[in-house]
This record gives sequence, C-alpha cells and structure tokens, in this order.
Amino acid sequence: MFTSFFYTMKSNGLDISTTEWLTLMEALDKGLANSSFTDFYYLCRTIFVKNEGDYDKLDAAFLEYFKNIKEDKINMDKINQWLHNGSDLEAKMTNPELFQDTRTKKEAKEVHRMFRERLAEQHTEHNGGKYWIGTGGGSFFGKNGRNSGGIQLGDKAGMKTAFAVMGERRYKDFRRDKKLTMRQFQVALRELRQYSRKLDLPKTELDIDGTIDSTCNRGGYLKLEFEQPRKNTVKLMLLFDSGGSMYPYSEMCNELFQAVHKANHFKDVKTFYFHNCIYAKLYKTPECVSGDWIDTTWAFKNYDKEYKVIIVGDAGMAEEEYLDKNGNYSGPNNGLSGHEWMQLFKKKYPHCVWLNPSFHGDLSKMYWMKSENMIKEIVDMYPLSVDGLKRAIKKLMLDR
Repeated sequence: MFTSFFYTMKSNGLDISTTEWLTLMEALDKGLANSSFTDFYYLCRTIFVKNEGDYDKLDAAFLEYFKNIKEDKINMDKINQWLHNGSDLEAKMTNPELFQDTRTKKEAKEVHRMFRERLAEQHTEHNGGKYWIGTGGGSFFGKNGRNSGGIQLGDKAGMKTAFAVMGERRYKDFRRDKKLTMRQFQVALRELRQYSRKLDLPKTELDIDGTIDSTCNRGGYLKLEFEQPRKNTVKLMLLFDSGGSMYPYSEMCNELFQAVHKANHFKDVKTFYFHNCIYAKLYKTPECVSGDWIDTTWAFKNYDKEYKVIIVGDAGMAEEEYLDKNGNYSGPNNGLSGHEWMQLFKKKYPHCVWLNPSFHGDLSKMYWMKSENMIKEIVDMYPLSVDGLKRAIKKLMLDR
C-alpha cells in the first residue's frame, strides 16, 4: 500500500527505514489515521520526522504525491479583499473545545457548517449586517464583529487541513540542505567558541560544577569555588569571491559578513575579497578596486597560521584562467597561477575551508568546472547550506 509514496518521500530526502514504513502500515491497519487525511499526515510526521530538518521534506513529499486530491479549500484571497486587509489572512476557525463557556460543541459544529454554506453563497464583500461574511455587524463570521463564539477571520490560523499546513511550507527554514540565513549563520558560528582556553589569570569566575561538588561534600554547607576566566582566542579570516558569477549570492555573503561582525566571540576578524581565485592581492572592499588592496604575501607575514580561514566562492572559472600564470584578469599575480597561489595559501593557513553556494557533487561530466575539482584537492570544500557550514566548522575544529 502506498509503495510509490514511500519512494516519493525518499526522493524528497527523507531517510525512511523498512521498519518505519511497516510501523506506518501497522498504524493504518489499526485505524490510527481515523480515515482522515489530516490525521494521516500527522501520523506520518510522527513516524518519519527525526529532526526539524525533516519537516519541510515531508511537506514537499505530501504536496507532490497527493497534489491531485480534491480538497475543501477556503479562498482566503477573496475573503482578504472583502475584509479590506492588505496582509495575508488565514481563517481562524474557533476550535469547538473553546466554545465550552458560551456554546455547546453541537452548536459550534453548526456554526462551522453555516460558515461554509455562506462562503458558497457569497460573491461580494459585505460590511455590517447579521448574515454575510464581512467586517463589523452581528454575523457569526468575519472581522471586528460583535458576535462572540463565531468564526474570526485573521490573526493566526486554527483548525487547518493537512494541505493548509503543507501549503504554507512553514518549516523551510529548518531544512539542513537549505541556503543559509543570518540566523543560521549566527547559530553555526557559535560553535567556534569552543576554541576558547583558560588564561593564566587569578581565579575570579564562579565554578558552578565545582561549587556544587564542594557543597555536597560538605553535607550541604555552601562552599563557593572559583576558576580562571575563559577568553576566546579564535582568530578568523573571511575571504569572499566578489563580482561576476557571485552577484546572485551577494545577499547571502552579506548575511555571513554581518553575522560574523555582530558576533562577540572572536578575538580577531579579518575580511578580504578576491575575484574567482586568490592571487597576489587581497582586496579590502567587494568592489575589488585596483590599488585598494594588500599583498597576499604581506598577509602571510602579519597574520599567523593560527587564523581559521573561511573562503566563500563558486570556484567557477575557465581552466586556463586557473592554471595559467597570466590567467588572472582582475589584478597582478606575480608570475604564479591561481593553482599555485591556492597551494601557497593552504600551506600558510592549514585551518582552511571553502564554502561554495553553487556546490557540485559530481564534476566528472562537467569539464568546464575543472577548476572546482582542482581547488577541492587543495582545500576542503562544502556547500553553502546548513549542513555544509556545520561540516565546515567541524573540520576547522578538528584541525586545531
């Protein structure tokens, strides 16, 4: 049963085992879905979703597989116009459980039936009155009316069908293969705080664990314990590929830049720019203006090898540009190819990762992307996604 649905979920990235699939079949056999499509959706979510990153994958699978199922859908765009509200509205159908103090459950269900009946009959907006869906008035349905126990339109949605939940795709931001946002950058970068170490300073910071142990050992008599303060010693260097094919990713790069510079858990942060590949100059601004730069060799001398380096770029350039000593079209290269500069850079900064917003998994058939493959051989490259950044940070932590 639903074998093709199993493969649809798999194709959308859900890691489903045979045991989990059989669990769903057993649950259906026992009638746990209650012959309800919405209950079936939540049953699948209970069984198959293992972390927050799976929510959107399940929603996408449902939309793909069950897209032809007829649904009893409320046209909220039409109602939105009637209610003169420029924001996106959703129907908040009051839960029958909430009618306890003013109406019985039976009466509440009757109000729901009447609402759908009015919606089928009504073709224009209505304000005031006691019958139609509209604003004000004494009708059971609408906005800013004066009839308690009816159906309020607006605010947050209440009793939704499964399709309504999936149609929103509210969990897209939790996907781990999704391109990153400012918030996700900030969360991932916090993991670099683990590089902090104890300093040779007086013990002035309260040691909670030590205090608990000492107090317990003294039969409950409080004994405060202190330890040396911790200070983060992480030094971070950010390098952004700017211009050309990176223009579509400029907003994402700006979010990473902002996330890093708003963080207060780095000892030092240096930010530079390049075009396509690192050469003899590192630019100070994303415009990569000639002369507004520092020598890459100067950086080698003044920024020690303890800097953790994150390079952001699509690694997209012609093979001859990457390999030829005259292949740099945006500035001097001091007689070295991009490939040689990358080797020198990695030798100087061993704690180095590359985040690629257009990461390609299999480049065997993409001869025009050989530069990406060759850079991967020098620097560990990851997709610029939630999972990619987490793996990159983990690599930097293992390299310490």
